[in-house]
Amino acid sequence: MKRTFSKEFKIKACELVLKDGIKHAVVAEKMGINKIMLYRWIDEYETHGEEAFVGKGYQRAEDAELRKLRKENERLKMEMEILKKAAAYFAKHPADE
Repeated sequence: MKRTFSKEFKIKACELVLKDGIKHAVVAEKMGINKIMLYRWIDEYETHGEEAFVGKGYQRAEDAELRKLRKENERLKMEMEILKKAAAYFAKHPADE
């Protein structure tokens, strides 16, 4: 059975190692977690700081912005293709004058 841990729990575990200088193995044993998992949490905490551990279904602000920009870029590419096809069509079939 997979256990889930709150953001506060993970931050506390990371701070015990990083700020208080307690060894990884000791913190992992006291908190009842796997030492490898603690290493991953610390890596994420050092990388993202307070924005680490966003939870299921949520995104960091920069990830959400990147996703939004990629979606907009795809839409603009489609619009450009439509305009290219329209320009080619009207070049072959000039309007009656």
